[in-house]
Amino acid sequence: MLGNPAGRHLNLLMTTHPSMQPLILASTSPYRRELLARLGLPFSIANPRTDESPLPDETPEALALRLAEAKARAVADEYPEALIIGSDQVATAAGKIYGKPGDHARAVAQLRALSGQTVNFFTGLCLYNASTGEADVRGVPTLVTFRQLSDDEIAAYLRREPAYDCAGSAKSEGLGIALLQSIRGDDPNALVGLPLIALCDMLRRQGVAIFS
Repeated sequence: MLGNPAGRHLNLLMTTHPSMQPLILASTSPYRRELLARLGLPFSIANPRTDESPLPDETPEALALRLAEAKARAVADEYPEALIIGSDQVATAAGKIYGKPGDHARAVAQLRALSGQTVNFFTGLCLYNASTGEADVRGVPTLVTFRQLSDDEIAAYLRREPAYDCAGSAKSEGLGIALLQSIRGDDPNALVGLPLIALCDMLRRQGVAIFS
């Protein structure tokens, strides 16, 4: 779900919060940016430029957790006093990892493969306090079951919503919800890429007053 805004940094000016440590989102994903903006806290964006290759024999869950922390730590030298948010999501079904399809043919192949299947969209989340070196890392699973999809449905969906930048090729916050049978998880935001319930708890533990 990563977008590519120009430049490495983007400041989002909201309500002032003078007593709070600088808050950095180590992601260029427009979806994560929109989710974090819901909290009404001022934050900036930095591109972590992290190698996302899995390690040998690394489980999908371990990969997501490791990359979430790696992304947060990757920008710590530039923001030594900040609270830095890193997040990564891995989609798995029947032991196979499904990433962003990138083009139409791969999206069709993904949706055919996932038809009638349950997919674990496992989101790794890290809040790294660069001033103390403390890293709070958590995993949030979301189980998504796809309906049995016909080729005509897949083609019609991708014509209307070419979700080539979404793992699993279905944008649940858009028309992709019509492809699904059920969603099971603790936080609906996790499926989009940033578990806000867990993040709010992390921020409170670091002394951030979200309602102030």
